[in-house]
Amino acid sequence: MRNTRVNPDRIAADLEALARITDPGRPWTRSAFSPRFDEGRRWLTDAFTRAGLEVALDPGGNLIGTRSGSDPAAATIMLGSHSDTVPDGGRFDGPAGVIAALEVARMLDERGIRLRHGLAVVDFLAEEVSPFGVSCIGSRSMAGLLPEAWLELQHDGRSLGQAMRDVGGNPAAIAARGGIKAFLELHIEQGTVLESSGTDAGLVTTVAGITRIEVVLTGRPDHAGTVPMGARADALVAAAALITDIDAAATARAAQRHFTATVGEFSIEPGAANVVPSRARLLIDARAAERPEMEDFAGWLDARLAALPTGIMAETRRLSDNMPTAMDAGLVAELEGAADRIGASRRRMVSGAGHDAAWIARIAPAAMVFVPCLGGRSHCPEEWAETADIALGAELLAEAVIALDRE
Repeated sequence: MRNTRVNPDRIAADLEALARITDPGRPWTRSAFSPRFDEGRRWLTDAFTRAGLEVALDPGGNLIGTRSGSDPAAATIMLGSHSDTVPDGGRFDGPAGVIAALEVARMLDERGIRLRHGLAVVDFLAEEVSPFGVSCIGSRSMAGLLPEAWLELQHDGRSLGQAMRDVGGNPAAIAARGGIKAFLELHIEQGTVLESSGTDAGLVTTVAGITRIEVVLTGRPDHAGTVPMGARADALVAAAALITDIDAAATARAAQRHFTATVGEFSIEPGAANVVPSRARLLIDARAAERPEMEDFAGWLDARLAALPTGIMAETRRLSDNMPTAMDAGLVAELEGAADRIGASRRRMVSGAGHDAAWIARIAPAAMVFVPCLGGRSHCPEEWAETADIALGAELLAEAVIALDRE
């Protein structure tokens, strides 16, 4: 393991302690707004306090530990990620970024490094899809971009607004936060690029835009044993061909730039063995680093649906449509310089997953550091990242923070 100013053993111990806070028999499950999440928040509050941070909750329910700077007028340098997990998800997706940020604050204290700027360590509320069906609740709130209608969403007899109040937030006071000099988020890559190339760190240039398109194909129900094969309007057959073509179209685009398209939800009706399927519904999750590429794909899809077999009709609607978010070019360059100074190999890359950084980028300069994860696995119990890789990422954050503080 390389020599670092941060403490790898302490990082490992913290991640293990947080991982132990999981629903019984379900590693690693700590969903937002659950009793287990609340327990994790109590652990983090204690850890922040022991590190000498001033702990508070903002109106969006984000847990923030602040280390004051020598210049009260200077903007805040912010680090962090999220502590909630998907059900049966990983113990590093989110928590690694929170613990790395905490370790930077501890290292600065131990070495007597007083920053001119304040340093904030943030655990954002509900980055993963919450029980209310929406995500990035805390970072959207900090950016002043949480849709007011979301506060009325219901789950198990409770509104999202009430759930936010239950964790200590105040939805009525949500507004865009100012005074952020820079936001940096460490995260596991959730892919294989760094591992396969032997690269220490990925510096994210863009968080891909995500568009979800629902397609419903309608044919005609018929008797499966009496209607000739050539006389059918089989919605499932049409859907199968469409899905194959979607995969091919996405693969062709991915050869030139970051683009993915996945049919992740699918259903047919009436769902009987002896009836020709009359209806097929599919949900396309498409992601692109460049908006024109997404619009080109949408145009291709419209043309493909216009050429469906006789007797098959199509309806489409965009369920959601988030634009790509560029990370701050100056911060990315700052991270490159920091990586070079500590001897870490690095490469620029696109994030195909959404992150809190994409929302904070709407109100302040933001950038991300990716560290390798085993086999690219994430959102599963097998998710794993080596302590040495996380520690090197934390060291990179620390080096960047010290450099930013001099500006």
